[in-house]
Amino acid sequence: MKPFVALMLFFACNVHADIKSDSRAIGHAPIGVSADHFHKKGESMISVRHSHMKMGGTIFNGNDISFNDVLAMPNPLGNMPSNLSVIPTDMTMQMSMVGGMYAPTDSVTLMMMGMFVSKDMNLNTYQAMMNRDLLGEFNTSSSDISDFSMGALIKLKETGISRLHAEIALQHSIGSRDTKGVVLTPMDKNMNMTLPYGMQSGDGATRLILGMTHVKKLNNKMRWGNQARIKIAVSKDHWAFGDHTEVNSWLQYEVNQAVSLSSRLKWIHQSKISGRDPAISAPVQTANPENYGGREWHIGFGINLLTQLLPGNRDRFGLELMMPVEQQKNNLQMKTDYQVIFGYQKTF
Repeated sequence: MKPFVALMLFFACNVHADIKSDSRAIGHAPIGVSADHFHKKGESMISVRHSHMKMGGTIFNGNDISFNDVLAMPNPLGNMPSNLSVIPTDMTMQMSMVGGMYAPTDSVTLMMMGMFVSKDMNLNTYQAMMNRDLLGEFNTSSSDISDFSMGALIKLKETGISRLHAEIALQHSIGSRDTKGVVLTPMDKNMNMTLPYGMQSGDGATRLILGMTHVKKLNNKMRWGNQARIKIAVSKDHWAFGDHTEVNSWLQYEVNQAVSLSSRLKWIHQSKISGRDPAISAPVQTANPENYGGREWHIGFGINLLTQLLPGNRDRFGLELMMPVEQQKNNLQMKTDYQVIFGYQKTF
């Protein structure tokens, strides 16, 4: 997180507005909000976003529980061992998204995006029976291109104080869904096994994305935005991550033409995993499809900056910190600690 802050401070020291341009830092939503704006005919934009998420600790139906409580829970995927015996302690996930937009008309903006995901998890393994003593710790990791999407933003209304547009896109998961790793089993042996669903980069599903975004100017300094997006699996294999709904509401304050500050409230609902992979059967919570999805509330604070690093239009940088307010995740899962999102956008 510190390198991101230092980088943004560097940009802030070099920020200056272009009085000959109508480009403003407040013209785009907080960097963590995707598909938030459309373009004029002939305009194009490239964007790069990087997200760092940290998770740690365990909750059961939204309530904190101890490792001893987890070890007392039955293993629903087999009789040996009869109880859960491997517990994730912490996890980090890095997501890098590269996207492009082009507006063939004033009413339609075409877009495409690819995502690369890297995951790293630390786990503890305990004896299957008797005193349930700690046998040791181990680490698993995975990384791959996760998915690719193509779609369009359709302008529905634009006035001097507000704008409204719809989104329709298709997203196809191309990441590996059978990544293996060496794990420490409750029998105190190292085995090469298919990693649980949460450590896979993809699920092979094709999803329909539908969205609606409305942004309103409250006064000369303030803007209020709202967005709803759903991702629905329209084609899937023997298992797939659950359908996903996300609602964002944000307020932005314009410090000057080149700097804007934001606060954001995000609500997420995701269904549990559908289907099952028989190869994923370890006595760990992440191997159970029932232990995915749920409802979450997050609050975020961010900054958008305009500066000049490359020739042409101003470069736009964004930084946002998201923190959970409430986590009503399904059954037994890890808690989300925080998420940091950093991004760059360039319009041509």
